[in-house]
Formats: sequence, C-alpha cells, structure tokens
Amino acid sequence: MSGDPIRPGAAEGCDGNAAPYVLGALTDAEHEAFLLHMGSCAVCREEVASLQSVVAALPAAAPRLKAPRELKRKLMAEVAEDARRQDAAERAAASPRASQRRWRVSFRPVFAAPLAAGLAAIVVLAIALSGGGGSAPAKVIRAEVTAPGASAYVTVSDEHANLTVSKFPPTRIGQVYEVWVKRAGNPEPTDALFDVTSRGEATVEVPGSVRGVRDVLVTAEPDGGVSVPTSTPTIVAHLE
Repeated sequence: MSGDPIRPGAAEGCDGNAAPYVLGALTDAEHEAFLLHMGSCAVCREEVASLQSVVAALPAAAPRLKAPRELKRKLMAEVAEDARRQDAAERAAASPRASQRRWRVSFRPVFAAPLAAGLAAIVVLAIALSGGGGSAPAKVIRAEVTAPGASAYVTVSDEHANLTVSKFPPTRIGQVYEVWVKRAGNPEPTDALFDVTSRGEATVEVPGSVRGVRDVLVTAEPDGGVSVPTSTPTIVAHLE
C-alpha cells in the first residue's frame, strides 16, 4: 500500500493506493492520507472512479456459490496461524537481542523498494510544501461537519478547489448534496451536485475560481439542485 513501490506509469507522487482504497484494504491512516491526496490529484480521482464502477459490477457478474466446509476450515486455520506468527514476531521484537538484530539486517536489499518508495514520497511532499515546480503550494482546509464521525477537507491550489468527504451519510431519496460558495453576500449555488459511495466518500471539484470565496458549503437539496439553500449546511469550510 503506501509502502509499496510506485506503480509503473503512475503520476509522480501517486503511490498505487487507488485499488486498495476502492476495495477497502487501506488502514485508517492510509485511508485518510489517500483522501487528502485525491483532493489535489486528478489522476487518482479518475482511477478511483473507473475502479469503483468495475467493483460495483462484480457482484452481479459472479454467480453465488456456497463455499465448501473444508475451505472454510482451512481458511480459519490459516487466519489462526497468521495471528500466532504475528504474536510471536511481536514478542521477539520486544526483546533487546531482537532489537539489536533488527539494526543489523534492516538495510538488506529486500527492503530497498519500500525504502525507495518512502523516500520518493518524502521528496514529493517536500516539493509540494516548498512550492517547487513554479506553482503555489496546495492548502488543505479541514471543514466543519455536522454528521457524527464524518470528515471533510477542501484542497485549494491555484485558485481552484476540490472537496473530499469521508464517512458521510447518503442523502435521502429524492435528494442530493449541493456545493455552494460564499463571498461577501449570500451563498451562491454551483452545478456541483453529488452523492456519496457506500463508504460515505466522495471527491468533487468546486466549479470555477475560488478567488474571493470566503466559505465553501454543502447542503442536502432536492434532486437537480436549487438556487437558494433549503437546509442548514452539513459542511462549512472557511477558506479565509
């Protein structure tokens, strides 16, 4: 995942987490980090969108089969064995002698690829934070949300913004989430309408330039959107 070598052909800074993200195979930390990354990476957003359509079609394409009891027994035995090995490895790692051994073998060639991938990620992050490449560094703003356990970020770069949400409840039937921008006066509607995946996730581009925009807001509105908000914002991101 985030420690794996960068995919051949992937954009610089992309770490190959699109597929594990769609399959729900990332850790919580990797999941949050990838959500932030997608906010400023069109390549990963497009890859996630294409993979989600494939994953959504898989259940319908595969026939339902009942797994043999022997297969279940073997699977559970392997899970138990993996847990035993992990427990033994953690106990061994806690001993002083094991710690000394780790220092002696930690730089064997087998670790070269993950180490290189980690160093590449650090270099990319350093370039982004320093404003390298001739463009202003992206600014990530954590939004205020009303949904319990949910989170939302707005990534602003070169006067353009992307909204990324996680663990949000789906809208009611006949409703959709609508993105608004607020400058000096009342919130202005945009044509950015979206719903979330089964995991409560979505990434949406805020239309147009956000120059002069003070807040980005999201409300739940009737399908097709409205010109004036009819509900209290569930997301408020203060850009200024």
